[in-house]
Order: sequence, then structure tokens, then C-alpha cells
Amino acid sequence: MTSAPLAFLRRAAALVAVALLLAVTLPAAPVEAASARIKDVVDIEGVRDNMLIGYGLVVGLNGTGDSLNNSPFTEQSLTGMLERMGVNTRGTNMRTKNVAAVMVTGTLQAYAAQGTRIDVTVSAMGDSKSLLGGTLLVTPLMGADGEVYAVAQGPIAVSGFSAQGQGASVTRGVPTAGRISSGAIVEREIQFSLAELPVLRLSLRNPDFTTAQRVATAINIQLRGNRAQATDPSSVLLTVPEARRGDVVGLITEIEQLRVTPDQVARVVVDEKSGVIVMGENVRISTVAIAQGNLTIRITETPQVSQPGPFSQGQTAVVPRTDIQVDEQSNNRLAVMNSGVTLQELVQSLNALGVGPRDMIAILQSIKAAGALQAEIEVI
Repeated sequence: MTSAPLAFLRRAAALVAVALLLAVTLPAAPVEAASARIKDVVDIEGVRDNMLIGYGLVVGLNGTGDSLNNSPFTEQSLTGMLERMGVNTRGTNMRTKNVAAVMVTGTLQAYAAQGTRIDVTVSAMGDSKSLLGGTLLVTPLMGADGEVYAVAQGPIAVSGFSAQGQGASVTRGVPTAGRISSGAIVEREIQFSLAELPVLRLSLRNPDFTTAQRVATAINIQLRGNRAQATDPSSVLLTVPEARRGDVVGLITEIEQLRVTPDQVARVVVDEKSGVIVMGENVRISTVAIAQGNLTIRITETPQVSQPGPFSQGQTAVVPRTDIQVDEQSNNRLAVMNSGVTLQELVQSLNALGVGPRDMIAILQSIKAAGALQAEIEVI
């Protein structure tokens, strides 16, 4: 009767021992690191946007344009435009407030063909109150080389508005800036022959030695040869194979879909104005003790009125009553964080102390000054 339970216990003990042995000897399943496509971490040299800018006039405003007395550039531009149209206004005193001088900006995409349209942004220069309902007149848009690459014109879409009365006013959004969707036509193309390049330069958006080497390794594995080489933290040179000289676009498409794991420097970014703190996952803290607390003294005045007794011929008097409370933050404790503390553990420990974002900035700077923060602190 007793042999069966003993045999069962022996088998259970053996199974537990095997499970413990497997748990100790077998490695844990690796956690897949976050990977990204090469397309999302690099730019191809020569494939880039170009900024355009122009100066123009907006007409059709309902009395919300520039006052010509305070905006001489608007008056001069209006006079010059009317003269080109055959109207002579020199020597006259124009009082219109339906015109505003604006700056027009846009972005010329890479390889934008002649005749395609791009969006433009219109922003007031003078004392115009609103561009609502206005129409931009023909405005040439120039590049950094002074050449005209596009021409903009059209009605402006403004999301903000402004209303004012004798006793109050309200403004929502920015009524002095608007946008013209597809409001500019490309007149000149930027010549750049990508297919004729024997060597392509891949520029990393976040320069890093490790990431550049990983990109080069992934490309070499895909092309089965030593075609890519990381020359610095921000550049990877790719020699186009002879067999792919006529298919550079296909080669780039094939490379862009490869996945790599970007690396990053341990960095803590602090915005002191808004109290925003951003920390990377590689931030580590050496053994350090942290305490946070302030001395708070609260004084409350509650004066009381003292009335004299009946028939005592006394006078009413005000008796001061003062309550003083001292808070030494005795509930806060000294927290000790061991070496190798991760980002999550750091945040949890500081939150346990009741530390807010503003105080956390000072604590991080103090930890860095003590040499216990293994990361860079960047204040913006």
C-alpha cells in the first residue's frame, strides 16, 4: 500500500529536477530587437528636395490687408504692378486695405517634372489682419541659386479667423498665414542623372558608426560581394555592380527593403522650458543614492472679532490668529539605485519618490555631475 505513493513521489521529484536543469541550461529565447528598413534610415545622395521662396501680393481682402502708410513695400509693389498693367498711380495717395504683401514658400520635390504642381504656403509680411478670402497673384518662386523654378497663383485657404468689436476681440489659429494646395506649377527641372552614377552615397539620417556598419553588411550580404563600405558615421559608399549599371533604380529598390537594427547613443534630451524629458533605452545608472524634498512653511492668518460683554462699556477688538505649519517632506525617503539600472527602473524609482518632471531634470543633471549617469544630457 505504501510502495505506490513512494514511487509516485520519486517520479515527481525526478520530473522537477529535470525541469530545473532545463531551465538553468537552456538559453532564454532571444528578444527580437526593433529593426527598420534601410529606406527609413538613409537618404540617397542627389535625391533631395529644394526650398523655393518668392515675394508677391494678395488681393481681394475685405479690409484686412496692409495699411499702405505703415507698409511702404506694399505700396511700392502695388504701384509697380499697376504700371506693368498700364495704370499710372504715381503721386496719388492710395488708401486701399484690400492688398497685402506676402512671402510665398514651397518645396520642390526630387525629380519634379516640368508642368507638375506643388503646394505653397503664403505668409503676411506687413500689418495685415487676415488673408481670408484673398487671392495670390502670379508669384515667381526662386531657388537658392536665384533661378525661377515655379510660378504660384490662386485662392488662399486660411484655417484661422479673427473677429473684433468695440469691447472685445477673438482670434483663433493664425489668420495671417494660409496654404494653396497645388498652387504652383513647376517651370524648370533640376537636372541630375542618377542612373549614370558609378558610386552611390547613402547618408544616414542619424549618424552612428554601428548603424553604418550594419547597413554596409546587410547590403554586401544581399549583393553577395564587398560592394558597400562604411566610410564614416554618416556615409556608406555603394559601388554599383557592372551588371546593374542600367538598373540603378531597381538596385536601390532592392536595397531599401533590407532590414537593419539601428543603434543609438545613450542620450537624455531635456527641454527645461516645457519640462519634457526623453531618455533612450541604453541609458544606464551606476550605484547612486537619490533624495528629493523641500522645506515648506505655510502661514495662515484667521483674525477673530472679540465682542465686549453686555453693559461692560468695552469696545469691539480684532484678535489676530496665526497658524504656522512646517512641512519638511518627512515622508520622502532616500532611494538607492544599484549599478546597471535600466530606464524603466529609473523612472519607477523617481516616480516612487513623488518626483515631477521639473525636479527630475535637476536630479538627472545632478546624477550626471556625480558621474553616475552613463549617457549624454542634451538640453534644448
